[in-house]
Amino acid sequence: MTITIEPVKPLIGARIHISRDRLCDDDVIETVRKVLEERHVIVFPGIGVSDEEQLAFTDRLGDRVNFTRRVPGSDASAQDVYKITLDKELNFEPDYVYGTFFWHIDGVTMDIPLPKLTVLSARTLAQSGGATEFANLFAAYDLLPVAERHEMEGLRVLHSLEASLRPVYGHPGQERLERWRTMTAPMDHPLIWNHADGRKSLLLGTHADTVIGMPSVHGRALLWRLQQWAAQPDFTYRHDWQPGDMVIWNNEGTMHRVHPYTDTRRSMHRTTIAGAERPGHPASADAIARALIPAD
Repeated sequence: MTITIEPVKPLIGARIHISRDRLCDDDVIETVRKVLEERHVIVFPGIGVSDEEQLAFTDRLGDRVNFTRRVPGSDASAQDVYKITLDKELNFEPDYVYGTFFWHIDGVTMDIPLPKLTVLSARTLAQSGGATEFANLFAAYDLLPVAERHEMEGLRVLHSLEASLRPVYGHPGQERLERWRTMTAPMDHPLIWNHADGRKSLLLGTHADTVIGMPSVHGRALLWRLQQWAAQPDFTYRHDWQPGDMVIWNNEGTMHRVHPYTDTRRSMHRTTIAGAERPGHPASADAIARALIPAD
């Protein structure tokens, strides 16, 4: 049977309509791999998978990884399934979910190979809000002026969980800060990621705190400008969820965010495919200290 691929926007996104019983077929898996290389985000409209079917699909694409076991909602319905919800019975610490309201890349604040692919399925939708946006960071790099690309080559960026949650709490208390700091250590990543296949992308998100070696105010100004550039309409796709939708995206080359919602019934199930590339490493104490210096 022919697999129909429907592009969503010129630079990002595709839809594939298939039945659940074909999801793990060899030709479907091969098509998914190829389409993700070019389109970065694939939607399977209304496919309505179970946890077992989603895990089987995940395993066909690579080794699964669960990097959020310490976060409430992990393994809530099945091993290696993270249930994203504001339901207080499952999630007594909503910091992590609120942080997803801002642009981010999964796993970037942890000392692990960056997760390659993320799979998310809609189980219960919010009455309002909850759409997910994706931004193509390969296109954002490729279409920068050449002079700017040269200026940014070799720059390193400090990424931290604290920076990603700063917009949530503004001025968090010391107890909350200490809890975040015990969960992950700040990471030192390249601003321009040279991938193993030779392609280049920006590596951005709200977790990108400042540019190492720059006064923090200059580094943050550069990062916020680039984030705005990468989030422009030509590079982004907004997915308005419908019941049963499943979306898979290239976590190594896109950033994403969810539109804010308050509905505690909203429930999304996430599984993750491990990556092999480790673009960064734990940041040095000096880099962390310099992030606190506003200007030289």
